[in-house]
Amino acid sequence: MTWSTREIAELSGTTVKTVRYYHEIGLLDEPDREPNGYNKSYEVHHLTRLLQIKRLTGLGLSLAQVAELGTAADGHHSVFREIDAELEATVQRIQSIRRELATLSQHGATPDVPTTFHDVAQPLRDNDRALLTIYAQLFSEESMAALRQLLEANPHEALDEAFRDLPADADEATRQALAERMAPFVGANGSLTLEPKAATAHQAEAARHAVGQALRALYNSAQLDVLKRAHELSSG
Repeated sequence: MTWSTREIAELSGTTVKTVRYYHEIGLLDEPDREPNGYNKSYEVHHLTRLLQIKRLTGLGLSLAQVAELGTAADGHHSVFREIDAELEATVQRIQSIRRELATLSQHGATPDVPTTFHDVAQPLRDNDRALLTIYAQLFSEESMAALRQLLEANPHEALDEAFRDLPADADEATRQALAERMAPFVGANGSLTLEPKAATAHQAEAARHAVGQALRALYNSAQLDVLKRAHELSSG
């Protein structure tokens, strides 16, 4: 028994266009034609091949990988291991997305800060929230976990508020006094060191540059001056 192109496409759960494309790229052998020289006669081995292609592409293989395998998978186990590793990574990514969605579904959660910070972000202002989002991109998970613990403990609430409320036209005495109060908690002597995710020195430098740019964009001139003074005092 033989089948036409339309019939074998229906049997294999694909389309006539797809069958013809498989012929074009050499993935499926051309069948013999009927005596009229026009209609094609597909046989069982064509149907088997189409079903194999459908199965393999359904498992995640590309058409190029299917072509590489040919009609047998012997000696090509690495291809399946590679696909399995990709699927494992996809599963982990999906699980991570679901955890984040579950957190964002909770009352009070907000999408403008990293998900793990939603319950400690209430006191933060818009510029703090933006900086936190940038930090999450640039710094390690361990650093962000330490930062979250620090925000949760909130040991310097009054000092944080004084810095956030500092106007751009703050006078010299106000800036110096605030810098002296902040000095023990910043720089090398501070209680928290953020480690970049960077794998290379170039990436680390790019991360530091990005943080500098963010600080200049998000905080006023007096706040930046106080930060500079506090770092100089802490390292002196």
